[in-house]
Amino acid sequence: MENKKNYTKIMAAGVVAALGASLCCITPILALVAGIGGAASAFAWLDPFRTYLIGFTGVLLAFAWYQQLKPQKEQLACDCEDDQKKKAFVQSKTFLGIATAFALLLLSFPYFSGSFFPESANKVVAAVIQPAQFQQASLKIEGMTCGGCESSVNHALSSKEGVLNAKASYEEGIAKVTYDPALITPEALKKAIEEEVGYIVPKIELIDTKKEY
Repeated sequence: MENKKNYTKIMAAGVVAALGASLCCITPILALVAGIGGAASAFAWLDPFRTYLIGFTGVLLAFAWYQQLKPQKEQLACDCEDDQKKKAFVQSKTFLGIATAFALLLLSFPYFSGSFFPESANKVVAAVIQPAQFQQASLKIEGMTCGGCESSVNHALSSKEGVLNAKASYEEGIAKVTYDPALITPEALKKAIEEEVGYIVPKIELIDTKKEY
C-alpha cells in the first residue's frame, strides 16, 4: 500500500513540475482570455528554473514508468486484493500514459501558444490614410519569457484601433509598434500591455523622433 502511495505522489509531482515549467507561458493566455490583468507576469520568476523543472519532470516520469513496467515479484494474494488492484485506475499504465501525455503537452505549450491568438499582425488600412501619417514606437517590456508572451503582447496591441502592426520579442525585451497617432497614443499602448497582459513598460521610444517617455 505504501509503495502505491509513493508511486502516485511521484507521478503527481512530475505533472506539477511540468505545470510549473509552463506557467510563465500559460498565464499570459489566461490574462487575455479571462481578463485577469497582471496575471501574466505573476509567474515570470519561474522562467530561470524552467530547464531544471523540465529535467525534474523527466526524471520523475521515467521513474514512474520504471515502477510500472518492472517485473513484479510473485506473491500470494486473496481475491479481494486482486479486485482492489483492478479498481486502482490511478496506478494503471493507462492513467500513467494520460499523465505523461498531459505533462508533455504542458512542456511543449510555449511552442504552440501563439495559435490561441487570431492572426492580427497586419490590418487592412483605408486607402485615405497615407503612410506618412503613421508613427513607430519601441516599447521596452519587462517580464516576457517565451513565444507565448510575445503572442499575448502582439494580440493586446494589435486589437487596439489605430495600431497597424505590432511585433514583440522576448529575447530583446521590446515591442515595435506601427500606429496612427491620430487614433491612439504611446501611453495608450503602454496601458494596453500593463493592464491587459500585466507586464511593465518602463520606457517608450518614438523611433522617428527618438523621444522618450
